[in-house]
Amino acid sequence: MAGARAAAAASAGSSASSGTPQPQEPGLGELLEEFSRTQYRAKDCSGTGGSKVERIEKRCLELFGRDYCYSVIQNVNGDICGHYPQHIVFLEYESSEKEKDTFQSTVQVSKLQDLVNRSKTARCRGRFVCPVILFKGKHICRSATLAGWGELYGRTGYNYIFSGGADDAWADAEDVTEEDCALRSDTHLFDKVRGYDIKLLRYLSVKYICDLMVENKKVKFGMNVTSSEKVDKAQRYADFTLLSIPYPGCEFFKEYKDRDYMAEGLIFNWKQDYVDAPLSIPDFLTCSLNIDWSQYQSWDLVQQTQNYLKLLLSIINSDDDSGLLVHCISGWDRTPLFISLLRLSLWADGLIHASLKPAEILYLTVAYDWFLFGHMLVDRLSKGEEIFFFCFNFLKHIISEEFSALKIQRRKSLPARDAGFTVEDICMLRRKDRGSTTSLGSDFSLVMESSPGATGSFTYETVELVPAGAQTQAAWRKSHSSSPQSVFWNRPQPSEDRLPSHQALVEAKSSSSSSSNHSDNFFRLGSSPLEVPKPRLTALSERETRLQEVRSAFLAAYSSTVGLRAAAPSPSGAIGLLEQFVRGVGLRGTGSSTL
Repeated sequence: MAGARAAAAASAGSSASSGTPQPQEPGLGELLEEFSRTQYRAKDCSGTGGSKVERIEKRCLELFGRDYCYSVIQNVNGDICGHYPQHIVFLEYESSEKEKDTFQSTVQVSKLQDLVNRSKTARCRGRFVCPVILFKGKHICRSATLAGWGELYGRTGYNYIFSGGADDAWADAEDVTEEDCALRSDTHLFDKVRGYDIKLLRYLSVKYICDLMVENKKVKFGMNVTSSEKVDKAQRYADFTLLSIPYPGCEFFKEYKDRDYMAEGLIFNWKQDYVDAPLSIPDFLTCSLNIDWSQYQSWDLVQQTQNYLKLLLSIINSDDDSGLLVHCISGWDRTPLFISLLRLSLWADGLIHASLKPAEILYLTVAYDWFLFGHMLVDRLSKGEEIFFFCFNFLKHIISEEFSALKIQRRKSLPARDAGFTVEDICMLRRKDRGSTTSLGSDFSLVMESSPGATGSFTYETVELVPAGAQTQAAWRKSHSSSPQSVFWNRPQPSEDRLPSHQALVEAKSSSSSSSNHSDNFFRLGSSPLEVPKPRLTALSERETRLQEVRSAFLAAYSSTVGLRAAAPSPSGAIGLLEQFVRGVGLRGTGSSTL
């Protein structure tokens, strides 16, 4: 059946509810072993290799079913998309054990499946808008960027020929005309295909679209092979809130590996010819974040990832009921990076997947967000482009309460007060008094746009940030880089001051409760994959403990499976440190073994 429904208890959780443990549950090591040997393709899920993938998918369904009732969009043999899961989960609502027995779908799965089938051609590689996280009733979705005319004509022509001239992607059930079967003009074709894409976005209540591409259109061999919402000439996406937040592609993460996995001081080279997408965010989304967005080209990889994650968390914590779409070009490198960080950050706050343990949420995000959505780990490892490793090693940089969604909610609930210094402001002043060297101090200009320009189709006021003047003198020293992808900056490391106070907070929830400790400070561990923090006198917050456990479990599993093979060219690098960690060898002194 095209759109099968599945209650959590019926599809995956029946064995769990009966109290009988599932035999031979696939573990993270087995998952990483499979992930590092072959790329997932839905059509290949048969035979010996297919049985492993089926067990991985069943495990994901069981983990989703612990806390949610859901429906399933069927993608058997990759009929919809060759590198999406065979069973695409559509989370409907959080559920208790009692509710699972009386599951009633809140959506028309057949209509959703139909929208997916019609809209898939609109996006690169057929990677349509797919909901993957449910938070406060909002869908957080992922996809590829919009397809360009070359791919669009190629796919539609192929579908038309091999369907006998009756492609359902074009035919409305109630309105089939001769024009739908004839050669269409560019405008009509894009109207048709992108119209279905917009219908799907509206069906999922998505309002915010975050584009991670560093280019407006992807160009290969002089031809535009992809497009994006921000440069849609007909402004079809004008009713959505578009954010252009350029983030380096997977090629840049070879520099990360070559620097022994040190992300601090690693800055993307924004002056490359193909980089033409400026940072552009509606000003009403930036005013509450206390971030100087004009400095984005001077941020290193740590700062950039942190600030983008804060932005995404702020959006999904807004008071409206609108969902969020995150995409890059193909949607299988940068997109899972931020989807995975969002899932883990919200889980650490106890706001989603409340019943899952650290090992379980780690398995779920590796299997579902990365493996089953087609991340090409084998290819990336062969090229040293370790964006997958960066994602989980980066967890040490988001353990503080400033990344907590609970803190954002508390801040919104506070009554209005007279303007003055907040604790965050005082911390910022202290940091500045010490002599901040976290930015290049470049001059930037703010260009306010009220009408669509050459680089976008925004209909609201946006802030565009473009370098305006010569770089001012800074306490940085530029070092040589063999790659045009990056610019290295050696800077004096600020002291890792950390305020010792943690204030406990208990956040009541309908289905579960969690506690997190509050710390108004700025803290960043070093970028070595196994940096050992200095001993502290205070207890860790629940958020920090959870994320550290996830990161520790990942490093241990990675070092024993993927890491050993990836380490071959550089045995003395960070992977060597991973092996030492697994053997229990102390690293960098006699500090705490907490990651």
